Amino acid sequence: MAVEPLPSPRTAPPPTTHVAGGSVYFQGRIVPFAEATVSVATHALNYGTACFEGIRAYWNEDREELYLLKLSEHYRRFLRSTQLLKMHLRETVDELGQITCDILRRDGHRGDVYIRPIAYKSSPIIKVDLHSSSDALAIFAVPMGDYARTDGLRLTISSWRRIGDNSIPARGKVTGAYVNTALAVDDAISAGYDDCLMLTEDGHIAEASAANVFLVQSGTLVTPPVSDDILVGITRAAVMELARDRGLPIVERTIDRTETYQAEEIFLCGTGVQVAPVVEIDGRAVGSGAPGKTTLDLQDAYFAAVRGSDPRYRHWCTPVYGGMPRMTPAQNPI
Repeated sequence: MAVEPLPSPRTAPPPTTHVAGGSVYFQGRIVPFAEATVSVATHALNYGTACFEGIRAYWNEDREELYLLKLSEHYRRFLRSTQLLKMHLRETVDELGQITCDILRRDGHRGDVYIRPIAYKSSPIIKVDLHSSSDALAIFAVPMGDYARTDGLRLTISSWRRIGDNSIPARGKVTGAYVNTALAVDDAISAGYDDCLMLTEDGHIAEASAANVFLVQSGTLVTPPVSDDILVGITRAAVMELARDRGLPIVERTIDRTETYQAEEIFLCGTGVQVAPVVEIDGRAVGSGAPGKTTLDLQDAYFAAVRGSDPRYRHWCTPVYGGMPRMTPAQNPI
């Protein structure tokens, strides 16, 4: 099937340093952002007892449509994460998706957007367990362009090890676990790198600070298995689907640190980083030191798919407006 010409992406801001404004689903209804507040004694704030998702929506200028990427997959993983923390939300996957569309429509987004659902232990109590607190849910959205550069990342191998699944569930997006990410990525940036790769406790490659990793070796994609303490990425699965459709073999296996120094190509993938080539690790050029052909082909295919321009992957995309008139916030008050 023919792929439509990729529309020029609408300029969108980088990750915001201060989130404010817009609509939030909070305590069972959609309210202005300023009204969605919690106590400083909230259990999740004190103990990291919350879980979240990151969902992107991509604007297609030609169609004047905003496409939510892998919406059901994200919310299914979100609910699996809540199970790890013994949370019981009343909203179903379909209802969460509808709420998300309602928020985006109310705010009239016409550019790329990042959506953050977060479920959290909400009671203002001083007690470390998973059963004493009530559970709550919030969902908000912010405009967002590239979270990380997509033209070539410089990485280092972090001295911080990736959390093990027997310490904090690695396959759940648990807020408390992201101290691990913050420590690792802050060291990398302080040393002049863009990001880092993290090792498992036994010294094998797990993932980047908040993204999955692929190596290209002799025309084969190689990526760590789910048993090596990775987050089982939704973008990772999407990239694997794109690769298989292009006849690229994929191997999931344990990867030694020094393999990254000799790989032909390396790239990261995730909701935030999207598909981002790696050009250097620990001062060593990856391949020629420029993004490789396989990576760039997959990156192009990914961006065409997520903007709804490739009909083969239209099922990945949930249209927010779907032919509905787009309203400004003033026309669509809360």
